[in-house]
Order: sequence, then structure tokens, then C-alpha cells
Amino acid sequence: MTTATEPEQDAVADEEQPKTALQRLVGAQAFQILGVLLILIVLFSLAEPAAFLSVNNFRNVVVNVSILAIIGVGMTFIIITGGIDLSVGSVLVFSGVVAAKLMEALGGQGVGVSILGALAACASGTLWGLFNGVVIARLKVPPLIVTLGTLGMALGAAQILTGGIDLRGAPTVLTDTVGFGRLFGQIPYLSLIALLVVVIGAVILHRTRFGRYTYAVGSNDEAARRVGVKADRHLILVYTLAGFCAGLAGILNLAFFSSTTIAGQSNTALNVIAGVVIGGTSLFGGIGTIAGTVIGLFIPAVLQNGFVIMGVQSFWQQVVVGAFLIAAVYVDQVRRAAASRGASTRRSLLSRFSRPSGARRKEAQ
Repeated sequence: MTTATEPEQDAVADEEQPKTALQRLVGAQAFQILGVLLILIVLFSLAEPAAFLSVNNFRNVVVNVSILAIIGVGMTFIIITGGIDLSVGSVLVFSGVVAAKLMEALGGQGVGVSILGALAACASGTLWGLFNGVVIARLKVPPLIVTLGTLGMALGAAQILTGGIDLRGAPTVLTDTVGFGRLFGQIPYLSLIALLVVVIGAVILHRTRFGRYTYAVGSNDEAARRVGVKADRHLILVYTLAGFCAGLAGILNLAFFSSTTIAGQSNTALNVIAGVVIGGTSLFGGIGTIAGTVIGLFIPAVLQNGFVIMGVQSFWQQVVVGAFLIAAVYVDQVRRAAASRGASTRRSLLSRFSRPSGARRKEAQ
């Protein structure tokens, strides 16, 4: 006899009931990571209250995250589609070099020169992203290989343009306003730009058709194609968006450091990917939020800041961040496995209930 028991029927009924907004929030990995971030802040605050809780210290942490957050917006879209981009650090450097060379050729100073330099940086990053997207979507080369290749290509091109020497001398108006300027003397303009990009990215991802298509392609690209989503074109647009974000980060990096920092971006891509994954975006695609990415990026920044204040070797930051990354991927795997088992059980039980009553009686006999 194979009829379902009352507990099984109750389980199916419970699974079919929609979760409340509070239940979804508490169950989200981003919310749990926020709890971890708050715990870190409390621990460092108790250990070094005078230094860690100062306004200047929190401002420094936010500024350190700002440029990575801009790149993280584009990376979140890419990882949700099931892809990866290792080239963003090199694209940032190349975009900064192009902007610096152009501004130098135009006289090196002035608002107009700075605007043209920013446009050149964004255009350079966009073209690299477009290249990545076309090769991945049209030529079907794996994203890991394509972006590993463009990592070397963009960095090599930047070194060719500069002879391997950092370019300095960004326009004063650019460094004084975007790089070090503050609204009301307190809020860095650099962080305000990053906040604007994060908000726009969140709206696009969660409130537009483009965002829905991004989740659809990452969840099941073949199913997305069958319902009319042009998956290849969408992938190209996603990688182009990530390239634009890296280009924008390039001009902001130039404004903040007054240098192209050619040798200083070797770990940028890995740091951003770690932050995105720690924030709850699944490496398997189909799951992720911009808010989670921002929270995930703050964890390494707070760790580094806290360790420096406490006099702990900075190498421990790499150990802890690596542990967070492994734990985040493990949690994601466990959740996916649990969801898969739940879906299988639900389909099995529902198939019993959906059979005609005569068929169930015959099976029982």
C-alpha cells in the first residue's frame, strides 16, 4: 500500500505555503553574513574602542571598499549567470593608463580634461568587457580561460603604453574633488559615487527585465532560451557591464592614488570574487544580491583594519578571508542539495495526490 501518510501531506502543505518577507530575510545568506560582520565590528570595538570606533577609521574602511564595490556590482551579475571574470584588475589598470595618457596629451589640468579622461576610462573598460562577452558567448570559450587571457592582455597593454612605469600627475581638480573631496566635510565623494553605482546596480538586478534574465540564464540557460531569452546576447551585455564598472573603477583609482598603480592590482579580481561569494552569490549561478556583495566586501576590509589597529600580522587576514570563502561555498552547496532533495520529495508526493482516485485505489489493492 503506497498512500501518503498525514505527516507527508502536512509536509507538502507546509512547503507549498509562501514564506513571509521576514522568513525570506532571515533565511538569506546575505543577512547571516551581515550578522558575522556586526560580530566582527563588536569584537574589534571591544578590543580597541578608541581607535576602531572613531569616525575617521570608519570613513577609511568605507573608502577602501568603495572602488571594490563598483567592480563587485559587475562581478555579481557575471557570477549570477554562472560565469567568472579574472580580468577586472587588469582592466582597471589599463583604463586608468588610457585616461592618464589622454589627459596628459590634452594638457593635464581642468574639468573638461578630467571628464574626457573619465569617459576614456569607461570606454576602455567597456570594450574589454565586450571582448570578453563576445568570445565567451559566441565562440563558446569558457569564461575562466577567456578572462585569464584578457587579464594578461590588458595588463601587458598597459605596460606597453607606459613602459612599465606608473603614470602620475592626474588633474588637480580630479584628485581634490573625486579623490579626496568630501560632502559637508565628512562624506567622501568617492564613496558617494560608489553608493550611486551600487543602488543603480541593485535596481537593475532586482527590478528590471535585464535582472530577471540574468537570474534565468544563471539558473538554466537552456530553459531561458526556450522561453525566448536571447542568452548569448544577454551574456555579452553582462560582461560589457562588468567591463564598464572596471573602467569606472580605473578612473576613480587614478583620482584617489594619483597614480595608475600598475603593480598594485594583482589581487583585485580575487578580492572582489571572494567578497561576492562570501556575500551569498552562488558560484553555480542563479542566486545573488548586490546588498550581499557589499556586505561580503566589508568583511575583509574590517578584518584588515582591525588587525592593523590591534597590531596583528596582516597575513592573518588572508587566512580568515580564505576560511570565510570556503565556508560560504560549502553553505551554498548544502542549501542547493537540501533544495534539490525537497523538490524531489515534493514532486513525488504531489504525483501521488494528482493521480485519479481509481488509479490510487487500484495501486493500493
